[in-house]
Amino acid sequence: MERFQKLILIPLILTASLPGLGFCYSIINGPTNATVLAGSEARFNCTVSVGWLILMWLSNGNPVLTVLSSQGAVETLDRFTSQNYTSSDAFTSELIIHNTQLNDSGKIECSIQQPGQSSFAFLSVQVNGSLFIKNSTLTVKENQTVEIVCEALGWAPAPDITWMTNDSFIDKSRYVTQQSQGSNDLHNALSILTLTPTDTEILTCLADIEALPNPQNATVTVVFVNSTTENDYSEDNGSTRVIVLAVVLSFVGIILLIIIIAVVVRCCCLKKKRKWTFIIGSTYQNEIRKVSAEKKKDGDLENRQRHGSENQGYIPEELGNTEKIPRIASLPPVSSKFTVPAADLHTSSVSKVRPQRRTDYLISPKKIRNVTLV
Repeated sequence: MERFQKLILIPLILTASLPGLGFCYSIINGPTNATVLAGSEARFNCTVSVGWLILMWLSNGNPVLTVLSSQGAVETLDRFTSQNYTSSDAFTSELIIHNTQLNDSGKIECSIQQPGQSSFAFLSVQVNGSLFIKNSTLTVKENQTVEIVCEALGWAPAPDITWMTNDSFIDKSRYVTQQSQGSNDLHNALSILTLTPTDTEILTCLADIEALPNPQNATVTVVFVNSTTENDYSEDNGSTRVIVLAVVLSFVGIILLIIIIAVVVRCCCLKKKRKWTFIIGSTYQNEIRKVSAEKKKDGDLENRQRHGSENQGYIPEELGNTEKIPRIASLPPVSSKFTVPAADLHTSSVSKVRPQRRTDYLISPKKIRNVTLV
């Protein structure tokens, strides 16, 4: 692209430089030096007299923008643009460099393609790095010397570091600053302040470069503790610990009480549940027994209705005696004395041993069984 641009500009440059054409114009005011932070804009102005034909801007010797009197600016790079201002006797071209980078630093030149008619300035692009102190608070006892370290990383150029205490600058003999080369052409710095405090104070580390409107800063609070203050501090710590311990124990006690209450309530509920289960089980078993008894009773009744009932007054007679017992038609009335016929006295010894059964009905050797049906 740059080669193509140069090929286009060569005829114009040759035309503007031909002698004898009678052109007479010059640079009235050239650009001035600028220092900016990386990522910001840089602006340069170049004012020429009436009659100019071509104006060219170069960055470190490389053309970045061309302005033609006949058609205006010819922009070939996005980061390099221009604004034009015209008056009755002069023309001003403003070069704007967007999103400046560290490698943009260097010579910026304005040329109108006439011998000795160029002006230049220098651009310095600086990088604002980081600044920090490791500890934000330090506790120092009486007659104790401490070293406070302030570290700056990724700066360009290396920053100038100073220290302040309670809004007043500290003498440079009380701190040491070391600088080192980092990566990507950036710089680091380390400053160590040695201090023996006699009172509580706020220390501020300042890092400054030209492009910064205000120095970057980092602070640390140094707490001075003497013997009296230390004792008071210990007592306060003891009281604080007692209070914290009391609160913790109270909280634990409340939790334990809640757990105990929950366990007791659960046990009571389980006991009551078991009691009701036992009562319900007993009632259920009693009902089962009643139903079983009713079923058995109904079964016996049905059996009796189907097969009848046996006469419990029936007495069977022995077969051995039925043949020897005579038939008696009737019995006389019962009296205290009674007689027996002679023929009946000739009974066997067996009959004498076993007494006769006394009945009021006819005795027959045939066995009779009475069954009553209901």
